[in-house]
Amino acid sequence: MNRNRTFVYVGLMMLAAAAAGYMVARQLSHSALPLQSGTALPQPRALASFSLSDHQGGSFGNAQLQGKPSLMFFGFTHCPDVCPTTLALMAQLARDPALSRLRMLFVTVDPARDDQLTLQRYVNAFGGSLVGLRGEDASLDPLLRSIGAARNVQPLAGGDYSVDHSATLFYLDSSGRLAAVFSPPFALDQLQADLLTLLRTQG
Repeated sequence: MNRNRTFVYVGLMMLAAAAAGYMVARQLSHSALPLQSGTALPQPRALASFSLSDHQGGSFGNAQLQGKPSLMFFGFTHCPDVCPTTLALMAQLARDPALSRLRMLFVTVDPARDDQLTLQRYVNAFGGSLVGLRGEDASLDPLLRSIGAARNVQPLAGGDYSVDHSATLFYLDSSGRLAAVFSPPFALDQLQADLLTLLRTQG
């Protein structure tokens, strides 16, 4: 193959690749719901089977996610800033009558320190609209991996530790599937508008 024919061939291949990329991007843009402050998945994704307990001591797993959409956040009660700020935001969202169908879930990533009583006191401090969830590592890890949340224990001086974790808000539809994600910083008005859009379209 001479040089001119090679250039023509490469050019055609590049055009074909560009066209294919355009078609994929176009499909995604039409299948994914446009949000102001988050990202909707083109297709909601089922979560792996998990089994936790709520702050009242009841069982909570995939079955409890059915029938009602949820907003889920991962954190821990010793968190100095991100967690209380985000939970205060979730409590504020819960007071919006238009979002009354939305269940607010807080999952601790520090089960060693966050026993049921500690978790109960913590979530109740935000007005009683939050459901606290906990489970030992073996029960928690499948949910973390499935939803895409990170957790990393960081040792501190004196034998104490902290926990680095995702600051993302995860929106689960009424079938318990991951449908959208929101990353900080959060703007209340934009988040409210996006959640209303999801409630209308995703359920």
